[in-house]
Amino acid sequence: MVKLAANLSMMFTELPFLDRFAAAAQAGFGAVEFLFPYEHSPEEVAGALKDNGLELVLFNLPAGDWAGGERGLGALPGREAECRAGAALALEYARATGCRQLHLMAGITTGLDQDACRAALVENLRHAADLVEGDGINILLEPINTRVDMPGYFYDTSAAALAVMAEAGRANVKLQYDIYHMEIMEGDVAATIERLLPVIGHMQLADVPGRGEPGTGTIDWPALFAHIEALGYGGWIGCEYRPVAGTVAGLGWAAPYLAKPGG
Repeated sequence: MVKLAANLSMMFTELPFLDRFAAAAQAGFGAVEFLFPYEHSPEEVAGALKDNGLELVLFNLPAGDWAGGERGLGALPGREAECRAGAALALEYARATGCRQLHLMAGITTGLDQDACRAALVENLRHAADLVEGDGINILLEPINTRVDMPGYFYDTSAAALAVMAEAGRANVKLQYDIYHMEIMEGDVAATIERLLPVIGHMQLADVPGRGEPGTGTIDWPALFAHIEALGYGGWIGCEYRPVAGTVAGLGWAAPYLAKPGG
């Protein structure tokens, strides 16, 4: 059965962050994810999860000056100390909330020496993976499309992310496979998911083009969900899309996969 997690950085954004947990539970979600929790204490986030019976399945390590355009620190030479301090901070939140998957963002590397960027990323990835291993936590890498959303991001294909994972050589490093990004960059997502399933730790979705909810673009979601179910994927799929019709109004597509709202 497909399991959907609400992305609270993209959905229910008409509400303050801590109020979005209740809205997600009321809509029938059993789990949530988000970009960053760091504006609130670990105790506040853990309390919002507990109060609403939700599981936290993913969030990002600190990613630098997000408002200033930075999109991660992992592949930025000279920022290793900041990246590793961020990993320690993320671990505090993961321990408080029970989250078992953390995304290490590589960053925008335009104009930088790419070999140096790769070396920094591999070492930062090894450090983060070793740091969280004893807590049973995975570190995830996500290739992000550079055509529409994030020009200059260090890797934009599943093959490029897998090569970094192989070089890092850590069993608790997994692939974060975003269907939206990979449909833009690679296409043929059903076959790719089947091929990469053993290394996929988490999936996310949005329709193409536009990054709206399923049904607003060109992807055949019923067929893709049936394929994912048939493959036996047991993880969560994060709904990382921008609602076109409003979050609740646009959830008709998800009804077969959600608990009864309010139930």
